[in-house]
Amino acid sequence: MAAPHAQSAADDVRGANASPSSPIAEADASRYTGRLPLLALGVGSFAIGTGEFVIMGLLPDAARDLAISIPEAGHLISAYALGVVIGAPLLAVLGARWPRRNLLIALMAVFAAGNIASALAPSYLSMLVARLLTGFPHGTYFGVAALVAASLVARERRAQAVGLVMLGLTIATLVGVPIAATVGTWLGWRSAFLIVGALGALTALLVWRCVPFVPADRHASPLRELSALKRKQVWLTLGIGAIGFGGMFSVFSYIKPTMLELAHMPASGIPVVLALFGVGMVAGNLAGARLADKALMPTIGGVLLWTALVLAAFTFTAPHAWLAAFNVLLVGTAVALGPALQIRLMDVAGDAQTLAAALNHSAFNMANALGAWLGGVTIAAGYGWASTGWVGLLLALGGLVIYAWSMLDMDRRGAPAAA
Repeated sequence: MAAPHAQSAADDVRGANASPSSPIAEADASRYTGRLPLLALGVGSFAIGTGEFVIMGLLPDAARDLAISIPEAGHLISAYALGVVIGAPLLAVLGARWPRRNLLIALMAVFAAGNIASALAPSYLSMLVARLLTGFPHGTYFGVAALVAASLVARERRAQAVGLVMLGLTIATLVGVPIAATVGTWLGWRSAFLIVGALGALTALLVWRCVPFVPADRHASPLRELSALKRKQVWLTLGIGAIGFGGMFSVFSYIKPTMLELAHMPASGIPVVLALFGVGMVAGNLAGARLADKALMPTIGGVLLWTALVLAAFTFTAPHAWLAAFNVLLVGTAVALGPALQIRLMDVAGDAQTLAAALNHSAFNMANALGAWLGGVTIAAGYGWASTGWVGLLLALGGLVIYAWSMLDMDRRGAPAAA
């Protein structure tokens, strides 16, 4: 079948709408109208989000089956995160010359295989390796999916398209993880990974059927992708995510013991708090995407300021169960930063779109590690459970400092906010 869409390399970088390349493609173009391609890409983000977080609710079961301690089982989470950080730039560079639809299908095939291998892993070591390799496609999938989504809509709706793709990740925290964890409790923890593997395979099929094929940019190369690392604005944007986004994780990583020990909430209330966090993420993702399409750089600065305020508030609301629960919902809205930073990277990466887009998710995983680590340091130092709010405030302010640096650098160079 003829390619449904053909798009120039310049349009691919700018995120302009693709147009049919032939009468046959014109007739078949209706297959890609509406939100069907975005839905297909969103199923992939739902699968990845479910696969990343479901292990957290099944650690005791995995530890018992693998004959290890729960802290050792926690290394399975770290192995996946390490795979994300390593795999995002590596696969983005190696896949530079691939048509993006083909690359997305291959990434989801690897993700599906990794989860099936996790379900079948006979030992702790093999499970560690499986989780490491499963994390490899994570960042590159989100980066490439964001680029494809942005190319399917008008320029002024890019962030909303990216937000719809990332919506799958936020819905996973609200729906996918609880369902997979429940099934894992009923049928054994390995069954949860089989479910995620099936979702990955479904995504590969949906991408093949629903996402338009665009030939690879003949000028693309690993060396050109690596040119992103020479751009100061790329590093500053990644810094905003790696530092400014860490505050959310400093609070959320310790939300269960904080609510139990400090707020004296009954254990039965914890699922409600987790659900409120998921609701906040969904709302923040949708609102942040819309705002970013209207005013990109002001949205980034505004979200960082908002994040600083709600994290600072947590230090005061943490001792009060339902005030803290509502505050957790507000903390979840910090995810509004995600679509905005993804679009910003597209604007400043020049020809190195794939690598820059993939690195956005490496930065977010670094924020996860940094926020959780610093929150743990303050708790261990005796500053109390509420101290994670102060850590979050400082990280959000750190992101604002990098944001201000980015704006000053643009002013000095005379560069527009949206390249």
